[in-house]
Amino acid sequence: MSDTAVSQQKEIESTNKPVVVEKKVYVSEKSKSKVRSKGKVISKDYDINAKNESNNLKNNIYVVFIECETPGNIGFLARTMANFGLEKLVLINPPKLKEEAFYQAMHGRYIVENAMIYDTLENFYKNNKIDFKVATTGVAGGSYNLSRIPLKPEQLGEKINPNYNTAILFGREGDGLNNEEIESCDITVTIPTNPEYPILNISHAAAIILYEIFKHIYYYPVKGLQESTKLEKEYLLKDMKELIDSLDIPPHKKKTGLKSFKNIINRAFITGREAHTLKGILRRLKIKIKEG
Repeated sequence: MSDTAVSQQKEIESTNKPVVVEKKVYVSEKSKSKVRSKGKVISKDYDINAKNESNNLKNNIYVVFIECETPGNIGFLARTMANFGLEKLVLINPPKLKEEAFYQAMHGRYIVENAMIYDTLENFYKNNKIDFKVATTGVAGGSYNLSRIPLKPEQLGEKINPNYNTAILFGREGDGLNNEEIESCDITVTIPTNPEYPILNISHAAAIILYEIFKHIYYYPVKGLQESTKLEKEYLLKDMKELIDSLDIPPHKKKTGLKSFKNIINRAFITGREAHTLKGILRRLKIKIKEG
């Protein structure tokens, strides 16, 4: 279902006009060294960098809320997004957007008004070019549940590349994301909490994760360390699959081996140069096995 078709699901039960929000530009710690104590700018470079970084957050990070149960939580999530400079809210099969959603959003009301609505997660993927997918979960896995081996929010914030389109998935208030939704993602992130009461409210979880992304975004070493693209990783995984398929091992071990390799690649956030190097090694291994 397209954005245009589903946008008719929005029903605003109020005639209140949208809130006009004054947008701020944040300055990185590195940039502060170029500013005088009275706030006078010595170099204009930080202005350009801050603007670019702010645009990357707004344009490239999608916050996806799947099957929300109450409109108020949509508003709380939008308010949290506004706190950290994000604007792309995606709602999968949400309830009717009553005034409660807009009221709770406060100065993030415009985010709810511009939310993209889809009936399924698959349709969202089909209609948007997503380079990297992040699943959030309160239930971490172990060595026998490869899809749920998680990163901590700080690790995600350190590694995420704001230049690529990234979808961060938040699940239902009661059940979270299901296994299929987590399987569709490249990595999983979880927030360490008290095991006696581990599940956080959606807006609280989002605040922690988005804060870690926001605080690290300005230190991302873009020059000379470009992360590998989605296509580069797909070719790398294709070569590894062909290599694994050539081995005389049981099918379930082949599947587990490929999944493990994919997890390692995605959690490591390898650079394009590293992807090309690994691809070359795998290609030579395949030739060596064929020669035999």
